Amino acid sequence: MRLWILLLASALAPAQTPDPAYEPLNKAYEALRTRGYDDAIALFLKAIDAAPARPAVRKDLAYTYLKIGENTAARDQFREAMLLDPKDFHVALEYAFLCNETKEQAQARRVFDRVRHAGDPQSRATAERAFRNIDRPLAEGIARWTQAIQLGADNFSAHFELATLAEQRDELELAAQHYEKAWRLIPDRRSVLVDLGRVLKSLNRTEEANAALLAASRGGEPRAAEAARELLPTRYPYVSEFQRALQLDPKNLDLRRELAYLLLRMNRQSEAEEEFRQLTVLSETDYLSAAQLGFLLLARGETTAAMPLLERVMKGADEELANRVRAVLRLPQTLHTRPAQPAPPSIDAKVMAERSLKAGFVRDALKYLQLAQEDDPADFAVMLKLGWTYNLLHNDRQAIRWFDLARKSPDPKIAQEAGAAYHNLRPALETFRTTVWMFPLYSSRWSDFFSYAQIKTELHLNSPVHPYVSLRFVGDTRGTIGPENSGIAPQYLSESALIAGLGAATNVWHGLLGWAEAGAAVGYLTHHILQDYRGGASFTKGFGHMLKSETGGLFFETNDDAIFVSRFDNDFLLYTQNRFGYTPSLGALQTQFCWNVNLTQDQKREPWANFFETGPGLRFRLAAMPSSLYLTLNYLHGSYTVRGDPYGPTFNDLRAGFWYAFTY
Repeated sequence: MRLWILLLASALAPAQTPDPAYEPLNKAYEALRTRGYDDAIALFLKAIDAAPARPAVRKDLAYTYLKIGENTAARDQFREAMLLDPKDFHVALEYAFLCNETKEQAQARRVFDRVRHAGDPQSRATAERAFRNIDRPLAEGIARWTQAIQLGADNFSAHFELATLAEQRDELELAAQHYEKAWRLIPDRRSVLVDLGRVLKSLNRTEEANAALLAASRGGEPRAAEAARELLPTRYPYVSEFQRALQLDPKNLDLRRELAYLLLRMNRQSEAEEEFRQLTVLSETDYLSAAQLGFLLLARGETTAAMPLLERVMKGADEELANRVRAVLRLPQTLHTRPAQPAPPSIDAKVMAERSLKAGFVRDALKYLQLAQEDDPADFAVMLKLGWTYNLLHNDRQAIRWFDLARKSPDPKIAQEAGAAYHNLRPALETFRTTVWMFPLYSSRWSDFFSYAQIKTELHLNSPVHPYVSLRFVGDTRGTIGPENSGIAPQYLSESALIAGLGAATNVWHGLLGWAEAGAAVGYLTHHILQDYRGGASFTKGFGHMLKSETGGLFFETNDDAIFVSRFDNDFLLYTQNRFGYTPSLGALQTQFCWNVNLTQDQKREPWANFFETGPGLRFRLAAMPSSLYLTLNYLHGSYTVRGDPYGPTFNDLRAGFWYAFTY
């Protein structure tokens, strides 16, 4: 039996985990014996990292801190030890006494109060005496200041002292009441708002606390602002929080101005204008707000309302801003009569925005540009960059607003670029949008000219689906492609009809579009009117160096359609047209050499609707042409994939035409 026990002990011995804190603790106690307190502290901290849940190590570290006079550090370690072992009342008393010494009387009073009710007899007696020594002066002070206020001492000092004593005695409702009264007597003392926010937070009155802290964090004393930011949530404040803070502190100009710019960025322009209007009333010298409101009114065409504000800026002390306003109004600049001021902080913000854009951090760039615009609302270069940045973020409604402002720049280059961007975006954001496209082409296979065209008016109401009315034309010059002389269905090349329709389409999402419509087709040869129901999905995407690229390179483009047409015997057709090739850099002659790969299929397996074709192609345009006009030339060899076509299983076709589209 003894042999088995010995063997079992030998087997278990290697499996025991060594104490990770043993070595640093052993060295720490050796350092203490030689009074090497700094070394001992470093080793105790290393032991805590290895075994953080041991209260004894923290207690020994706290006593070591006391030996070198680091009372605050000792207090913090006693606190950690107390939290790890709440029943160690000796540690709790050490912590409470150090809180009292380091001017944290409120915390000391709370700990003494707990120990005097829950500790061992000796600890209770010590805690009782200490508690009374702290509590009695606080109670007497509260009574004294309360009486003084009742007797007429309604001043800042009386309310502030009463609030401070009440907070230390945990009479938090009383403290909140008198902190607010003290602050309202001297609103410039924003540190009192920090005190108010701290007390309201302890009372779990979170919304009121955040309002007080937000007001303290904007404007006024830098130290108070920093202290308030440490107590605020890490996220950016909500609009409702700004509004609540302004209810508490309505004359806080910095707070109101930040809210105004926030509303402007959220496209809530009418609310932003109201805040800027309040700022111009509250301060005659807030030239920044006056300029911003003036520019907003001017952009909307309200010149009469804008001019008094802009004239105030031009007569004001900010000469740089005044000259920018004169530039917008195309008035002569004035010479500086005062020494040049340091460069505005917006320069740093603009530099950071440029670096962020180059690195691909578009959202960071937007934040820096917004800061730059707030610092200098008349910087047209910043307005232009804001437009392009919003455009990159697919927020074209904000982008067009900044392009509209930037195109009023006195700099012709900025104005021209912003104007072109504005006119390119404007049609896509109109409530009613009319688009016209046409695609006439010649086919050598049929020795005929064919034409496809459409005019469509859409109603856009900021919804994912929008209604439209359209009129399409599908026809050819000869009018001879039909079953009576070719044996193939007329819809293969030309329906010889005008097709009116009422439909709905989705917004384009990553090149994908869905649509459906109902209408009637009127044959211009037969004069027959037939019901026409159509619908489907379309996908268009291009990669690489497209036709109008400034530099040459490879490209790939695909156009894919899935369409249901009731007139084709309720048939469902699939088209995929793909091009890949090279775009050379030829200056004014924009050209693409490509190879075409096209496939058409249908659900009913009609011979005319199932074929594959491929071959070389050319697309070109001159830079002076309208942006959506280009010419095409393709030579295609095709093969039918379903037998039955009367013209044989293969064909060759030379096709030449042009594409043109515009929106108004």
